Amino acid sequence: MYKSTLLSILESWRYQNQGVETMESILEWIAGRNKTVAVNIQKSSLSKSPFWFYDKQRGTIHNRNDSFFQIVGIEKEREDGTIIRQPVILQQEIGILGVICKEIRGVMHFLMQAKIEPGNVNKIQISPTIQATKSNFTQKHGGAKPPYLEYFQRASQYEIVVDQIQSEQSSRFYKKRNRNIIIRVDEKIPTLPSHKWMTLGQIKRLMRVDNLVNMDTRTVLSCIPYCKLNVYGEDFARHSSLAPDQPFFRSVFEGDGNNHFPEIYQYINNYKMFAEVKRSFVPLHELKGWKMEDNRIFCKQAHPYQVIFCNIEIEGREVRQWTQPLFEAMGIATFGLICCEQDGILKFLVRAVPELGCFDGIELGPTVQREAVLLPGSEDTAIDHFFFEKLAQGKGVFFDHLLSEEGGRFYHEQNRNVLMRIKEEELPDLPEGYFLLDYRTLNELVQVNNTLNIQLRNLLSLLEV
Repeated sequence: MYKSTLLSILESWRYQNQGVETMESILEWIAGRNKTVAVNIQKSSLSKSPFWFYDKQRGTIHNRNDSFFQIVGIEKEREDGTIIRQPVILQQEIGILGVICKEIRGVMHFLMQAKIEPGNVNKIQISPTIQATKSNFTQKHGGAKPPYLEYFQRASQYEIVVDQIQSEQSSRFYKKRNRNIIIRVDEKIPTLPSHKWMTLGQIKRLMRVDNLVNMDTRTVLSCIPYCKLNVYGEDFARHSSLAPDQPFFRSVFEGDGNNHFPEIYQYINNYKMFAEVKRSFVPLHELKGWKMEDNRIFCKQAHPYQVIFCNIEIEGREVRQWTQPLFEAMGIATFGLICCEQDGILKFLVRAVPELGCFDGIELGPTVQREAVLLPGSEDTAIDHFFFEKLAQGKGVFFDHLLSEEGGRFYHEQNRNVLMRIKEEELPDLPEGYFLLDYRTLNELVQVNNTLNIQLRNLLSLLEV
């Protein structure tokens, strides 16, 4: 009997030992590929690149095909008069982050890839079935098409579980978005040596290994629409009885019964309508406070990142050798999500976060989204102080791991991801722009493009039922 895909995914969430692979075999596979796949990443300089150059007339760094992306200077004037100046990545095209799922021996599995990105801190990370820019899969680079692309090109022939356009890191990209898509395929699919089938429970457990499951996998999985799975009566009781965390289970499948959309969109839409934020592109060589050198672009004062240039050789890629700029983080950021139980339902504390490169100006982010270096005019809120005090004491922390950001554009960027559970009465009064929401509401909101930012989506993906 054909089981509903969402119900199969829910069951797969609990399976860590019933998959076609064991956890041990998956880790051995990753270790083996790390030993055998040749990788050579070297910092270099822009002048040594045959493909990338600085176009002084345009004031941007781009390549000779004018493809992939470019690096531009941007200025943003906040309402308080503070001006933020920095380079950003301008990549207008929408890439694809696609995952194939399939029931194998009665258990839903996801086809995951062992992929190396040039900026990865540890070579191989577990990635979606396909992870490619539009330039990649349209072969503007002259390389081969990514494997499994054909399934997504004819996605309408299969069951589409997720198909969302979602934002990337709006502090470093300007209005960058990717297509997050999951399709269910029931036909036989060849499995390449670079890919393996995993249950959702196995992927969730692997997220507890530092820097192993990449950002792109996490964002795609965060979009699974559990809010569309209606479980009632005996079915609800049966699945609920198997869930070790009852308040979380109810948060996912029941919610608190309230419609939080009006208060959320009232705040967000007021910002979009009334915030007086001015943004303009400026030539990189005219970016005040920044200095361009042949091997890097850096801020003369402390800043969350700098731009570097690298020579890259990776075996098994569509193109094996190339050069490109990468953004290098200056320190480790902290992304934290506080949750607490309210009337038997687990709630999550989120905050509306405006960012320089955000497609719509503002999105819902996690409780805490703090760069290692604070930007001018930024300061910690009472909630930030509360979070870091609890973190220093180690109170309520049930997830605390370093996870990597987008290795295709960022060099060795890993950030601290923290999930913290506290008592509701411990929470300070919530400042304006903070919301305490059940998972079901957040899951409904993620079905709307550009509403939850990537930091919040990634943190939500770490939760285990």
